[in-house]
Amino acid sequence: MKSDLIDLELHVHHQTDKAVLVSADGNRAAAVWLPLSAIEIAMRRGSSTHADVTLPQRLAEDKGLV
Repeated sequence: MKSDLIDLELHVHHQTDKAVLVSADGNRAAAVWLPLSAIEIAMRRGSSTHADVTLPQRLAEDKGLV
């Protein structure tokens, strides 16, 4: 069975209880919201702005992250 999950290193701009605002390049103007219910997020050690995010490939494509 093929997994449709991918891992991305993303820049975190803002987070609420239900979603996180992220971008691939640190450009807030290009940032997109991802629902926390659809992703797994782990902040990078020693960083408050970079995270490893696991999400469905389709969601990443729809949001323009890949």
